[in-house]
Amino acid sequence: MRRMYKIVGTAALLTLAAALLVLPQVASSKSVAISPQEPATEAVPAFHDAPPTGALPDTLSPALFNDTLAQNAYTIAARIKKVLYQQPCYCHCDRSQGHTSLLDCFTARHAAVCGTCEREDFYAYEQTHKGKTPAQIRDGIERSDWEKLDVTKYQSPLPVK
Repeated sequence: MRRMYKIVGTAALLTLAAALLVLPQVASSKSVAISPQEPATEAVPAFHDAPPTGALPDTLSPALFNDTLAQNAYTIAARIKKVLYQQPCYCHCDRSQGHTSLLDCFTARHAAVCGTCEREDFYAYEQTHKGKTPAQIRDGIERSDWEKLDVTKYQSPLPVK
């Protein structure tokens, strides 16, 4: 009889473990169906729709990283903090890490290991230098324009400013 309880208990625990593994994937689904006739669309991650009213947190020092791409991403992020504050991050770290904008990725080590964060940062930087507003940059990020960015130019150290 004891053996039967162990078998049933083990089966119940395995079922619960499997459910816990599947539940976060279902809960964090990127697609939201609007109606049966309309295609699913991806929800826009968290961002601030207005410029910051106070001081922003510092980004991490590029010197903390050995990878040149990460160093350049953090260097650039420090230069455009107000723009990044107003951008979503499509790695969906708002769900997994509680980030409220792309800037949060660079106030922690997260962006150093995330190609999405780095590409969006480089995209925002380039668009800023083209005179685009944060809202226009956000539109481009939402259209996935950042995915087309060639990051090879950021694999060499940036010139010192």
